[in-house]
Amino acid sequence: MESKPKDTYCSNMAKSGMNPKTLQYLMGHSEISATLNVYTHVGFEDAVAEIARLDEKLRVM
Repeated sequence: MESKPKDTYCSNMAKSGMNPKTLQYLMGHSEISATLNVYTHVGFEDAVAEIARLDEKLRVM
């Protein structure tokens, strides 16, 4: 897949935890599906990191 600056920005903001609707607004998309399905790219490592982050958060509670 070709890496594009818009894809990289969107993916990085999503991975940082930015609210999807805020990201949609910043990207200028009228449909959230464009933001999440076209421009946001995550992989297995991202899923593992997110689960670890949630696990740590739950342990603190």
